[in-house]
Order: sequence, then structure tokens, then C-alpha cells
Amino acid sequence: MKYQKNFLSLHFEKHNINQIIIMKLDGRRESENFEDRRGMSGGAIAGMGIGSIILIGLITLLTGGDITDVLQQAGTMGMSGGEEQATTQTFSPEEEAQVKFCKQILASTEDVWSAVFRQKFNAEYQPPTLVFFTGQVQTNCGGATSAVGPFYCSADQKLYIDLSFFKQMETQLKAGGEFARAYVIAHEVGHHVENLLGILGKAHSAMQRTNKTQANQISVRLELLADYYAGVWAHYEDEAFESIDDDDLRSAINCAQHIGDNYLQERSQGYSQPESFTHGTSDQRMRWLKRGYVTGDMNTTTFSGNYSDL
Repeated sequence: MKYQKNFLSLHFEKHNINQIIIMKLDGRRESENFEDRRGMSGGAIAGMGIGSIILIGLITLLTGGDITDVLQQAGTMGMSGGEEQATTQTFSPEEEAQVKFCKQILASTEDVWSAVFRQKFNAEYQPPTLVFFTGQVQTNCGGATSAVGPFYCSADQKLYIDLSFFKQMETQLKAGGEFARAYVIAHEVGHHVENLLGILGKAHSAMQRTNKTQANQISVRLELLADYYAGVWAHYEDEAFESIDDDDLRSAINCAQHIGDNYLQERSQGYSQPESFTHGTSDQRMRWLKRGYVTGDMNTTTFSGNYSDL
């Protein structure tokens, strides 16, 4: 199928369900809100052993979220190597294509959320900046490595991603497909939307005033809401451009399934511990993503009702 509307032409090549679905974006604008820090070195992360890196990677469940509290808990709020230094490095055509794809998806989120904020809130949307990095990076939330996966830092309103994560999605999580990658970016943008709406700040304040179990539950609500907002983005993107079909949605839902707390814990240790969940179960993540896509309703929130009903 091929659809054309305004400046956007999207072409989907459908394959067997077990194959990667390719989402081609022809003629789509690229966002200018990005920083390319690939090939830059920020020095060693202070106090970070391999065990800490693995722990943080599990906590963030590979899709990140707002990394501030995780870094504080891990004691990695500083970098021992000072400012990032540029190094000479070349990048493959495949990686350059991924950069272009990310900038195109970010541009879509800018268009969608700008319209939503004007129509729903009578406000102007302030887009985040997408930062590409390699290995490790310095942020206003502290130092981080690629082990944490893509993440959002509310202190500088930037999204951070090491593009090697996409390969991990495909090979380790069996969650390939470009729309699955788009979902990852849209999820992090969802945290930015939470931040702009004041939800993120209130949630973090509440987390600091309560015990670990309840703080984890607040974290789950934040992550599921970011999944929901990713679905809302997809809803309006599809409404405007007819750009998403069932196979594309399935690839994103498959990704959500493979980054659920229960799935990752059972995979890593053979059992799950619900009281330690910080992002939500596979079922919850899939349901909230799909709910956002189906409804596009900005009046819906994960912060109402009982936690057990999420």
C-alpha cells in the first residue's frame, strides 16, 4: 500500500509475520532539534561497575524513561572524565539511515503534539532535543551509558539514544521493525509531554515522599502513561496520513511485550517480583499503547483509579 498526503509519502512493505516490517518514509521532513554527539567521549562514569550497569539496564527496562531518579539511586550523578571530547569516527550508511529515520519520527511527534497542545490546551508545544551518543554521555541529570537504553532527562528536556539499542531490540528482544523503533522514540517524547503538563514533576515529588514500593507504583504509572502518549501520537499520525496498518501496530505491541517488567525479570532470573516493577507488565504496556492509538483521548490518565486496575 502507498499513501500520499501533503509532504508525506509512506510505503509499507509487508512480510511474513516473523519477518521485520519495513516502514519507508519518502519525502518526510527531518527535525532540526537534535545534537549529534556520536564519537564523543565523556570519560568514565564515576562509581560504575559492571554490576551497576546491568542493574540500571534492568531498572530502565531498555526503553529508559526519565533517568533522573535511576541515576541518583545508582550514585552516578557525576562523570569523572570532565567534558565530552570529540574523537575521529566514521559511521556506516546503515547508521546514518537510522539517524535520518529518528529525525523524521521526531519531526512527526513535533507536528502531532504541536497540534494537540494548541487544540486541547490552547498552548504552544515546546519540542525536546534528541541527542545521539555512542557508549556514554553527560546530561543535566548526570552521566549515563548506553546500558540504560534510550532515556529522557527532564533537567535539560532532551532525549538520549545510542543507536546500537536498535540492534539489541532486533537481536536480543526479537522486537524488530521500524515502527517498533518509532514507538521507542514516541515513548520518550511521551515523558517530555508528561513534563510539559506538570505530571512528571508532581510524580517525582510524590516518589521522594513515599516508600520504595509506592514509589515504584508511581513509576509504573508514569511509564504506562508514556506508552499511552506514544499511542496517542500514533493515533493522530495515522488519522492525518493513514500511515499505520495492523502489521505496524503489531510490531510496536510486540516491542511493548518484550520490555515488560515481568518478561525481562523472568528472562534474567527465572521469576518476577511485582513489588519491584517500575515500568509495568507486558500486558499493561501493550494495552496502554493500544488504548492511546485507538482513542487519542488526552483526558485519559494512568494516575486515576486503583493501581491494581491499570
